Amino acid sequence: MKKSFMKKFAAVSMAVMMTFAMAGCGGGDEGGSQDASEFVIGGIGPTTGAAATYGEAVKNGAELAVKEINEAGGINGVQVRFEWQDDEHDAEKSVNAYNTLKDKGMQMLMGTVTSGPCTAVVAKTAEDNMFQLTPSGSAVESIKGDHAFRVCFSDPNQGVASADYLAEKFAGKKVAAIYNSSDVYSSGIFEKFSAQAQEKGLEVVTAQAFTKDSAQDFTVQLQKIKESKADVVFLPIYYQEAALILTQADKMGLDVTWFGCDGLDGVIQQLGDDASLAEGVMLLTPFVADATDEKTQAFTSAYKAAYNDLVPTQFAADAYDAMYIIKAAAEKAGITPDMSVSDICEAMKSAMTEIEVEGVTGTMTWSADGEPTKTPNAMVIKDGTYTAVE
Repeated sequence: MKKSFMKKFAAVSMAVMMTFAMAGCGGGDEGGSQDASEFVIGGIGPTTGAAATYGEAVKNGAELAVKEINEAGGINGVQVRFEWQDDEHDAEKSVNAYNTLKDKGMQMLMGTVTSGPCTAVVAKTAEDNMFQLTPSGSAVESIKGDHAFRVCFSDPNQGVASADYLAEKFAGKKVAAIYNSSDVYSSGIFEKFSAQAQEKGLEVVTAQAFTKDSAQDFTVQLQKIKESKADVVFLPIYYQEAALILTQADKMGLDVTWFGCDGLDGVIQQLGDDASLAEGVMLLTPFVADATDEKTQAFTSAYKAAYNDLVPTQFAADAYDAMYIIKAAAEKAGITPDMSVSDICEAMKSAMTEIEVEGVTGTMTWSADGEPTKTPNAMVIKDGTYTAVE
């Protein structure tokens, strides 16, 4: 009698436990939202630390776009919840941030901001078959896999485009370069720049390398450039090192034209009271805030109104476009928030190769390898602001 009762009790207990376990699984949505009334899009980037300028701009641009999208009715009539995590430009912390966002119900990832962390996270999104669109991760490896796409130009594309531009606009001029041989972003751009410069007949008189451990004193590199009689110096580096180079070059009396890529965006803020040292610095970019087209003007006005009169950088513009790209692909694919993460990804990656988006960073299409096709523009720093080159 007692044994019979205990068997029945155990059976009932097991059934109750299984019921709760199944309820807790949420249908096995592989990290998808438990709330079928909204899309959950995650974002990862540095909002503290040395690269915070990039992350803050991306976060702001994305949040502005989500606000507009929701006010206009959302995606396929569904509201969007944007969840952000700071990774401090650290690969391990970026992976941790990704796992945190999965716990928050993330269904798609808009990120990460910088290349190293993005390369680490893309391996995780591949495992989960989660759709990923990075606004600014430019390393080739940052979009490895058929589930990952980018808004910005890749490092190789920036190197080729820079050589093409200099060969056209500075024909017959002597060119030098300073690059970070220990950084995948910098060395990747320089490698393609060097090859394309040779093909275009651009005279590169000297190329000076530095590493992360020696990124404070550039006097040796600058002295060799001075001796080379270079007219233009190519800087495929980040704004922190660029600010030091401009400061030290000024003390040496080095008078050249400085030319860089998207990593220089932020050099004005980095220089602070010495911002005049950036006067005349040129860089290739897909976005210039003072462009006269209606779309750019509307975005710039909205951004300044939302963020205490801050002028948006290309990173803010890339993220703003990223959210509208996700919206366009999602509507093309006809996804719904009750779909699994994997099913959403399968639909999104197919739709990405079928859409054309006219964003503030240009009109864009995508190939199956995740790379965008669009036209770069040049801008110059004039009177403390980024200005389109006529």
